[in-house]
Amino acid sequence: MSVSKPLPHDAAELHVTGTARYVDDIPSPAGTLHLAFGLSPIARGHITGMHLGEVQHSPGVAAVMTAKGLPFSNDVSPSIHDEPLLAAGTVNYVGQPVFLVVADSHRNARIAARKGKVDYKEEPALLTLDAALAADSRFEEGPRIYQKGDAAAAIDAAPRTVEGTFELGGQEHFYLEGQAAMAWPQEDGGMHVFSSTQHPTEIQHKVADAIGLPMHAVRVETRRMGGGFGGKESQGNALAVACAVAARLTGKPCKMRYDRDDDMVITGKRHAFRISYRAGFDDDGLLQGVEFLHLADCGWAQDLSLPVADRAMLHADNAYLIANIRIESHRLRTNRQSATAYRGFGGPQGMVGIERLMDHIAHDLGIDPAELRRRNYYAAPAEAKPDNTTPYGMEVTDFELHGMTADLLRSSGYAARKAAIAEWNKTQTHLKRGIAFSPVKFGISFTLTHLNQAGALVHVYQDGSVHLNHGGTEMGQGLFQKVAQVAASRFGIPPEKIKITATDTGKVPNTSATAASSGSDLNGMAVKAACDTIRARMAEHLALQHQARPGDVVFENGQVRIGQDVMSFDKAADLCYQGRVSLSATGFYKTPKVKWDRIKGQGRPFYYFAYGAAVTEVAVDALTGENRILRADILHDAGASLNPGIDIGQIEGGYVQGAGWLTTEELVWDDGGRLRTHAPSTYKIPACSDRPDVFNVKLWDGQNREDTIYRSKAVGEPPFMLGISAWLALSDAVAAFGDSYPALNAPATAEEVWRAIRRVRDGI
Repeated sequence: MSVSKPLPHDAAELHVTGTARYVDDIPSPAGTLHLAFGLSPIARGHITGMHLGEVQHSPGVAAVMTAKGLPFSNDVSPSIHDEPLLAAGTVNYVGQPVFLVVADSHRNARIAARKGKVDYKEEPALLTLDAALAADSRFEEGPRIYQKGDAAAAIDAAPRTVEGTFELGGQEHFYLEGQAAMAWPQEDGGMHVFSSTQHPTEIQHKVADAIGLPMHAVRVETRRMGGGFGGKESQGNALAVACAVAARLTGKPCKMRYDRDDDMVITGKRHAFRISYRAGFDDDGLLQGVEFLHLADCGWAQDLSLPVADRAMLHADNAYLIANIRIESHRLRTNRQSATAYRGFGGPQGMVGIERLMDHIAHDLGIDPAELRRRNYYAAPAEAKPDNTTPYGMEVTDFELHGMTADLLRSSGYAARKAAIAEWNKTQTHLKRGIAFSPVKFGISFTLTHLNQAGALVHVYQDGSVHLNHGGTEMGQGLFQKVAQVAASRFGIPPEKIKITATDTGKVPNTSATAASSGSDLNGMAVKAACDTIRARMAEHLALQHQARPGDVVFENGQVRIGQDVMSFDKAADLCYQGRVSLSATGFYKTPKVKWDRIKGQGRPFYYFAYGAAVTEVAVDALTGENRILRADILHDAGASLNPGIDIGQIEGGYVQGAGWLTTEELVWDDGGRLRTHAPSTYKIPACSDRPDVFNVKLWDGQNREDTIYRSKAVGEPPFMLGISAWLALSDAVAAFGDSYPALNAPATAEEVWRAIRRVRDGI
C-alpha cells in the first residue's frame, strides 16, 4: 500500500524551485485592474465626511467605491453579519477598510488610497479587557459556563490551595503568502474567483451574496496557499468580495493582494486571553477542585470568537481527570482587529491555563512537575474509572498518555537531566537552565456538528491514470499528498498515477473549511468512498469476463489479479471503458458519533483525541532576560500515520510555532489602538536559528481506536501545544533564581523573563 510511506510533498520540487503557482502568480487577463483599501486611522468613531476627489483623479484610477455605492450586501462576516466590507457610518479599529480604490496597477491603487481624506468624530476606544468589562462590551449576554461537580465547595474543603492570574497574548499568523484574490467576470454574468482561502465554499457564498447571484453562478478555485494557520479561514472574504464587486462594476478582471504591513494591520490574530485560576488539592497534588475564568479579547467583530472561546473551555482540562471543575468564559468586544481562527482554535489558550496551574501546584508542593501531572491523568482504557469523563460529559476511552509519558521521560533522560541541571544551576549566578514536560490531549472534530462532512470526485481514465478532486485545501501541510496516497492504496497503484487538481467549488460543492485538523480525516474518507465505488464496478465487470466472483479480483502493485490471470491496472481500466463501465464516482463522508450542545456544555463534540508529549530544556540570562531553547524531545500520537515524513514535519513546525507564540511573538498596540508590531522588523517569529539545537521527534507506535482513514489521527493542530513545554521550561529556569513562583506571563519575551527574574530574586 502507498499509505504509511514517508513520500515527499507532492509540490516539494515546485516549492524549492520557486515554480509553485499561488494566486498572485496566476497570469492575469489583459486589462486586469488592481484594488487597495483606504483604512481608518482611528480606533473608534463616526464618519462625518469623505473627500475622495484627489483619490479619483490619481493616476491610473478607474473607480473609487464607498459603502453607499455597493450594489448589494456590504457584509464579509463569517457569522452574524456584523463585519461590513467598507465602513458604513462608523469605524471600529485602526485599519478598518473605509473605501476601495480600483486602479490599473497595484502600485497606483496603493498610492491613490493614501490620498483619501476622511473626517471623523472620534470616540473613546475600548482597547483593553478591563475597559471592555467596565463597559459590558461583549458578544454574548453574560458569561458562558461549563461545569462538573461543585468546584467551589471542593476547593474550600481541600487541604491546600493556589490561585493566580496571567496574561496570554495573541499571535500574528505570518503566513508566507499574504491574503490575495482575483475575480474574473464570465460571459454568462457569473464570476470565477481565485482565492487564497481555507474555505472556498464560504468565499463562494459571500461573493454570491455580495453581487446578487445564486451560488451556482460563482466558482471558487484554490490550488494552494503559502500557509494559512487559520488566518485564511474567514479573513479572505474581504478581498474576494471586493474583487467580485469591482469586477461586476467595471466588467474587467480585478485582483487584490495585501502588502505585509496592510495584511498585519487589517487582519485578525489569535485571541488574547486573561486567565485566572483557583484550585484545591491534597498533599500528594491530587486535584480536588478547579475554577477557571477566561477573558477573551475578541476584537471589534464576532467572527469565529464564540467557537474559539468554546474550544478553549473544552480544553481547560487537557489531560487531567478533575471531579469538580467550573470554567467561566467572557467573550469581550474591543476596538482592535477582529480576532479569528488560529491553529488550535482556542484549544491552546485553554490548555495553557491548566498547564500553568499544574506548574504552580508542583512549585507549591516542591514535587516534580512531570510526576504531578501523571498522578492527575485520565485513566488508561485498560483501567478505566467509572467517571472517566471530561467537564462536558464526554467519556475518555482512548487515553494514551500513561504509556507515552513513561516512554518519553525514559528516552529523553528527563530525571537525570533534571538532576544535572539543578546541580549546574547551583554554580551559576547569571545563567540558569530549566527543563519541563507537558502533555497534550486535543479533541478532533468541528464543534459545529454539520461541518463534519466532506465530498470527493474521482475519475479513472481509460489509460489507467486517475484524476482526484476533494473539498480540502492545500496550504503546505501535505494534505494533497496524503489523500493521493489513500487513492493509490484503494486502486493498488503508485501515487504518481494520481493527479489532484485545485480545490474547486464547481467540482465538489458545499465543502467545509480545511480546519480543525480535519483535512485528512474527512477528505481521505470521502476519497476512499469514491475509489471503492469505482473499484467495485471494475471488479464486477472483470469478474464477469473471467467467470469469477467480484471478491476474487485483487488490485495491488499496479496490477489486477483474477485467479491466475494478471493484467496491468491500465489494461483493466481500458477493458472497463470498452465494457461501458462508469469510471467516475463521487464520495461522501460524515463523521459519526459526534453530538454537541454548546449552550448546555454537554455531549460528545469530538470523534477522538490526539495525544502528544514534549520535554524542553532552555537557558536564560539574568542580565538581559535573553534565552534559548537548547533541546526538545517529542513523542506524538498520529495513530497509524498516513505519511510519517509529512507528519513529523508538521510536528516540528507546530512545536516551533507554539513555542514562538509563548516566547517571542509579541503584539503591541499603542494608546490610540494602532498596531505597532506590523512588520517583520517589529514582530519576532522564530527563525531557523531559534529551533532547538537538539530536536528529537518520534511518532507513537499505535493506531486510532476509532474507524478513521487507515486508523490514522489528525496532526495539523495538536503538535502546536507541545510548545507549551518551552514556556514551562523558562518558568523552571527563572524559578532557579529564588524561592517564589515565577508567575510568567506570555509571551515570555526577554523583557518578561528579565522582570520575572527580578521578582523571584528580590522576592517581589
